[in-house]
Amino acid sequence: MSAAVVATVPVGGIGRRSMGWWGLVTLIATEAALFTYLLFAYYYLLVQFGPAWFPEHAPPLKLALPNTVILLVSSATVWWAERSIRRGARGATAVAVALTFALGLVFLVIQLFEWKAKPYTMQSGSYGSLYFTITAFHMAHVIGGLVALLLIFVWCVAGYFDERRNVPVLIGAAYWHFVDVVWLAVFFTFYLMPRIWS
Repeated sequence: MSAAVVATVPVGGIGRRSMGWWGLVTLIATEAALFTYLLFAYYYLLVQFGPAWFPEHAPPLKLALPNTVILLVSSATVWWAERSIRRGARGATAVAVALTFALGLVFLVIQLFEWKAKPYTMQSGSYGSLYFTITAFHMAHVIGGLVALLLIFVWCVAGYFDERRNVPVLIGAAYWHFVDVVWLAVFFTFYLMPRIWS
């Protein structure tokens, strides 16, 4: 086989034809099912016991609300990264990924502070157990997303990506959007539902 023929043999798919993209779709499907099961347990207990099941005071919004805004802004910055790499703008992509990483890290730190401020613990009955279990699983997904964003940033600075070779950026961005959507469900469940169903 000549060198010219070898040079034209594809080594991987591009975009939604890539194995990485379909791997992400499978991962999101399984993780979405996990969060659905956990949230179902919350709503099942709420239906069984009614508003009396909630803690005495609804979880405060003073940290959770701005933290939610931070995570939503990070979804906008990662979308900027997607748009930038599709145009081949590596510098803008690196800046957008770095901003997304920073916002995700701030979200994580605030969530840890909020954990300490809670008047209940994981041992304080089913409500506390579900709160800490679900938010811990979400934080684990945030940490996974931060690791992915850090790798994407390093590869971007190293010049690995362009307008065609950009699947890791798109995969990382899609995963981060998923993390943000899950948080919206968690925020509604734990912070807004006690105020709605009272």
